[in-house]
Amino acid sequence: MSLFATLSRSVALAVMLVIASPAAFAQLEPTNEQRQAAVEIADSLRYGHYADITFDETWSQDAFQRYLDILDGQRAYLLRSDIEPYRHLETSMADALFNGDLEDAFELYNTFSERQRARLESLLAQLDIGLSFDFESNERLEIDREEAPWASRQSELDELWRKRLKNDALTLALTDQDNEQIETNLRQRYEGQLTRLEQTEPEDVFGVLMAAVTSSIDPHTGYLSPRQGESFDIQMSLSLEGIGALLQSDGEYVKVASLVPGGPAERAGVLEPADRIIAVGQEEGEMVNVVGMRLDNVVDLIRGPKGSVVRLDVVPAQAVDMTRSQTVQITRDTVSLEDQAASSEIIDVERDGEPHRLGVINIPTFYVDFDAWQAGEEEYRSTTRDVAKEVERLKEEGVEGIVLDLRNNGGGALQEANSLIGLFIDRGPTVQVRDAQGRIQLYGDSEAGTLYDGPLGVLVNRLSASASEIFAGAIQDYGRGLVLGTPTFGKGTVQTLNELSHGQIKLTRAKFYRISGDSTQNRGVEPDIDFPSLIDPERIGESSLDNALAWDTVQNVQYRRYGEPETMLDKLIAQHNARAQDNANFRYLERQSTLARQLREQHTSVSLNREQRKREMEAQEAEQLSLENQRRRTLGLDELDEWMDARADVTEGATEETGDTEASQNNESEEDEALAVDRAYVLESAEILLDYAHLQETQRLAAKR
Repeated sequence: MSLFATLSRSVALAVMLVIASPAAFAQLEPTNEQRQAAVEIADSLRYGHYADITFDETWSQDAFQRYLDILDGQRAYLLRSDIEPYRHLETSMADALFNGDLEDAFELYNTFSERQRARLESLLAQLDIGLSFDFESNERLEIDREEAPWASRQSELDELWRKRLKNDALTLALTDQDNEQIETNLRQRYEGQLTRLEQTEPEDVFGVLMAAVTSSIDPHTGYLSPRQGESFDIQMSLSLEGIGALLQSDGEYVKVASLVPGGPAERAGVLEPADRIIAVGQEEGEMVNVVGMRLDNVVDLIRGPKGSVVRLDVVPAQAVDMTRSQTVQITRDTVSLEDQAASSEIIDVERDGEPHRLGVINIPTFYVDFDAWQAGEEEYRSTTRDVAKEVERLKEEGVEGIVLDLRNNGGGALQEANSLIGLFIDRGPTVQVRDAQGRIQLYGDSEAGTLYDGPLGVLVNRLSASASEIFAGAIQDYGRGLVLGTPTFGKGTVQTLNELSHGQIKLTRAKFYRISGDSTQNRGVEPDIDFPSLIDPERIGESSLDNALAWDTVQNVQYRRYGEPETMLDKLIAQHNARAQDNANFRYLERQSTLARQLREQHTSVSLNREQRKREMEAQEAEQLSLENQRRRTLGLDELDEWMDARADVTEGATEETGDTEASQNNESEEDEALAVDRAYVLESAEILLDYAHLQETQRLAAKR
């Protein structure tokens, strides 16, 4: 039978019967342990959370809506009539939580599961009969239905799913799969989702319900089941064998939130933040489609023993069409302290025919070997100790300034952020921590003297978070140096992990504030000089998370200013902009960032017409390819025929940082250096710091006169 004309009447009838008359479905009920845990979670939120939470009807409405959003965020399964019997939870969710009365919430989940199963069975029924679509109509499928109203009639959802199935088939057809392959792949996808649905247990329902409850307050508070708590403990000990990537749900997809510094994925250079993973496979065998799969199940597929290979089918963050995926391989490994150790290099900058040397210290995370430290060993490893060694080495090399590279540094040990600041200031406060009662604890550096008092820069990006933001904010507040890059993540809250009678709760207990009184929460640290970024702040960062706690301020503390770099910013920015205009990589970053934003704003629906879909996809990629080839022509490099090839080349151009930087630079070809777009940030930071050093020297000489 041919693939693709209109659905036949027999198929439509079969679908209607499946949807209208679902077979008996196992009804899931809460356990006594879960009821008790719900009461404990409610008490923890009321008495232990940083925010002043009022468990009233407004909160109940928010939590109920959050529950619906987690269950059926795209409004694709439930009818308005399915929800009506549970509307009382809009005003009584708080009472249900405090009383451990979870039956109605579980019943709503059961209704959703019945609708989901019926829909999957209807899709499989269509595959049994044979698909019959054409791709010549002018239909379009809306991509994001989060704001769509709930359907009032089954026929509305039937029409939505007719288009969804057609889109699934068209997406595969555009990858040159034949009819048989398309039907096989879709069958595997829907059967896999149905199998996982039938394996749902009460703990899964409880986890979803508690996720709605806790995330309606803030995104970092959450319930961990006994199984999730075990995984969390493994992650904290850095003994988890996997790829070293933090994943999170993004609608039906699983996306990369960040990469573990020094981990297998970062070393391989094949994943980036906001990439979407659509299939997972082992070294051999079939790939498993993970679209619509629960996050923890995807994580289980990716995990594996050290030395084994996992294959991922990935849609790059910059791709605007889900058909544009590429398969990458990563060898699983553990992340050791050595992998995350600070390292340095020397950048040579030429000005007016004269050579200048600038140091760059890469700090992947704020770490400390707690076991060795607690055992009283004198030579234990830590960020501060390792950075101090690199600073001494760079001073011996006669560098004119030092850049601390905190890009992608998601934080770590707070004590290390404090002590690291102490290498660059002569005693003083570093950060304020405010608890739920309004009490403020002041942390600081108590050791006299500084290790380095020369020109200093701090390079950050959207993935610099928590302790990184404390460090960058303190350097900025003290006027001790320049902060360069992009606004940071905005993670300015502190969590603790508390045991429950069943599972654990990760609870937001406090908030970080800079010594100036500004919070780092939500807004992050604003750089003194902005760099363009390919990371979309609407998809990555605290402000992109639902119900993130707000930015606010407290009273500033007394501290000594070491300089006034803000007085030099106009000159520094002008010099930077002049260089950026002549720098092919910087121009590419600026234009690609603008283009990506425009494409996302325009790409709200997809055409179900094969030729129109191809034209739209080709037009979008032609713009991206044009930008990439403009960069390559300027650099004297070969142009590409396909935009997707650009990412592989840029990845190959990036090299791992080592302690012996001059040797690594000698081994790195000029073409690799040019291809590594990411390298532009480091090189320009060195240029800016040299400008800053010269301006400081000019001011010093003027003051003497």
